Amino acid sequence: MAAEVRLLRGDQLLAHGAALRTVYAEAFRVPPWHEDEERVAEFMVRLGDDIRRPGFTSAIALEGADVVGFTTGWTTPDPFPADRCYPQAAAGLGAERARSWLCGAREIDELAVRPTAQGAGIGAALLAAMAAGAPNGRVWLLTSVRSAQAMGFYERQGWTQATHPSPDGKGVVVFLGPRHPARTLAVPRGGEVAAAREVWPVPGVHGPMHRG
Repeated sequence: MAAEVRLLRGDQLLAHGAALRTVYAEAFRVPPWHEDEERVAEFMVRLGDDIRRPGFTSAIALEGADVVGFTTGWTTPDPFPADRCYPQAAAGLGAERARSWLCGAREIDELAVRPTAQGAGIGAALLAAMAAGAPNGRVWLLTSVRSAQAMGFYERQGWTQATHPSPDGKGVVVFLGPRHPARTLAVPRGGEVAAAREVWPVPGVHGPMHRG
């Protein structure tokens, strides 16, 4: 049975709270994440706060009545945040690029698929659903170089790695969505990925690290 992907708004996602907890726990208890029950509980508390963020959007993947995957995201505020893992993104891009490329864009925070449902295109469908509604194609996420699987997955979906881990980056990288206007400015240099000097202007600009 092919999974059905549904976009949800605001607190609609909380109606699936028990299923989300199970999917999250199963997806991230494996290496390299090693999430325990304490971290799962923290995710559920964080989710209750995240749904109140401006531009919060989510999607779930259903096989029949069962939730087998989900993703969450919101609009990155301006000025660029200085908490969570945002400083690592700014360290890799530079403050000016972080603001002009990421502020006002849709930021994907979590993407999780049950291990038993992986390999069926569910993660790709969830990612595409979130990217499709991003303003002017401006969508981005953070992930860790610890997971070669996550890095390869985003590259196969047409996402562009915009940073190479810096001393302050702690192995965290920024990926830009397939239609992000700045993706062509993130160019390979010397075998590493480095952001170009140009800055894409932000029209009307009014996380935790994503694991994939």
